[in-house]
Amino acid sequence: MGSGRIAAKMAAVEQLRFGVERGGEVSALLCRPAKARRLLVLAHGAGAGMSHPFMERLAGELASVGLATLRYQFPYMEARRRAPDVPAVLTATVVAAVRAAAEAAPGLLLLAGGKSMGGRMTSQAAAQRPLVGVRGLMFFGFPLHPPNQPGTKRADHLAKVAMPMLFLQGTRDALADLKLLRPVCRKLGSRATLHVIETADHSFHVLKKSGRSDPEALRELAEKAASWADGIEETQPKPA
Repeated sequence: MGSGRIAAKMAAVEQLRFGVERGGEVSALLCRPAKARRLLVLAHGAGAGMSHPFMERLAGELASVGLATLRYQFPYMEARRRAPDVPAVLTATVVAAVRAAAEAAPGLLLLAGGKSMGGRMTSQAAAQRPLVGVRGLMFFGFPLHPPNQPGTKRADHLAKVAMPMLFLQGTRDALADLKLLRPVCRKLGSRATLHVIETADHSFHVLKKSGRSDPEALRELAEKAASWADGIEETQPKPA
């Protein structure tokens, strides 16, 4: 059993439900290691929900470095529909999840983000309105463009996000050409940090020739997330 799964078993995991405007009620999982100081509100990608093996392993690795997570379902996934909800419902779910996280763990500093679409919907929500209490955003594979359709339009809203952002990307990610993503991050200035995982694809699978394993790549994601969170905690004032 990997270190992430051991940590997840040792951390307290609580099942929650919360309401979403125009979306009914959805499920969530709060994974809270004993010494956690921060909580990441973590959204899933378009094709798999909060209990997908990647999401479970990621939550476990984050727990192992002291970062609590609130994983949650978007309404379409809760209802077992294949097509994602309209953007307004997706962003309303992000807002509701942040509120639920603050209520469930009032003593923890908040971060928000997600895998692929979940990360992008989190940033869109942050661009539209303040995410109360959230100190920074994390993207585990930001989907800059569809496969084989390079472009940067999906990043336009990031200019309106006023908080620090961490982009965790693989060099083989078919949804984020680094030749396009690097200039996007440079344009965002000090708000953006880009961390690249060599040979990783959009799911953070790494090539055998890299000499590394998928669990090692996942561990790197968690460690970078924790160190980045430490950095923004030191430089930002606490929200009122």
